[in-house]
Amino acid sequence: MLKFVKNHMESITGIEIYPLISLLIFFIFFVVLFYWVFTAKKDYIATVSNIPLETQNDTKS
Repeated sequence: MLKFVKNHMESITGIEIYPLISLLIFFIFFVVLFYWVFTAKKDYIATVSNIPLETQNDTKS
């Protein structure tokens, strides 16, 4: 089955750029995420980390 897909993909001109584009998107995303994690304010992280532990029930029965 993979032979059929590989042969079909080889017949498409200009397809070799797509793996490079996807690698760049992946790499840039994680570099930005890494930067955001190390520059985030500590009080914001503490506030966000306590959200699941809050016991307010806003739903009315």
